[in-house]
Amino acid sequence: MKKYNFTEYFEKEVLRKRPYLKKEWCINVIENPLKVEPQDNNRYRFWGIVEELENRILRVVTLNDKKTIHNAFPDRGYKK
Repeated sequence: MKKYNFTEYFEKEVLRKRPYLKKEWCINVIENPLKVEPQDNNRYRFWGIVEELENRILRVVTLNDKKTIHNAFPDRGYKK
């Protein structure tokens, strides 16, 4: 099993703004993505379904290593 890390921004800002999010959901999205694509600033976007969020799509942003989680939020505008 891969070891995942979380940026200070994720720990202090993302979880504060979205207290309903769980780290396990973010890891599950990274390990079982519907879609993955590179983003500017050496980051990657992952999209995945989270059953506990009423099957909504969660977007998870990692750093370049794909193991350090930087941001996460429900993505209402997700298009396959």
